[in-house]
Amino acid sequence: MIRDATTADAAAIAALYNPYVRETVITFEYEEVSSEDMASRIARVQELDLPWLVLEDEGSIIGFAYAAQYRPRAAYRHSVETTIYLAHGAGGRGLGRKLYDALIARLRTGHPHSAISLIALPNDASIALHLATGWSEVGQLREVGRKFDRWIDVAYYQLDVSST
Repeated sequence: MIRDATTADAAAIAALYNPYVRETVITFEYEEVSSEDMASRIARVQELDLPWLVLEDEGSIIGFAYAAQYRPRAAYRHSVETTIYLAHGAGGRGLGRKLYDALIARLRTGHPHSAISLIALPNDASIALHLATGWSEVGQLREVGRKFDRWIDVAYYQLDVSST
């Protein structure tokens, strides 16, 4: 089941996300996120009338996806940055595709014109998901992140989500 997240989901979302913080370069965060901080993040996204969705399987959250403000300046107000995470072991069953399709559908009914996704490289699964859902690679930035004593490149993907 895919549904809107609530702040009550914050602990489960943090528990899903924090292994990525500890063990991967997929996120550039260094410190684990508390349940309280995750609840604040969910609330901030939803206060901007943007979607934060969760994917449930047998009552457990096994994925989340959301769209947040891309940049704070006024001219960017019609662009969003998207994020998607699945629990370890939940990939390869098409669940990420269903969750991302639901997020994109919600964006198409709202005010965003352009969705942007940043992918730390290498990440073949994320690239495949973005290409399968209609995104285009629009560029790469070399060595812009540093985690676990190595430099990380980031690919930029973009999707037109305007309803017109």
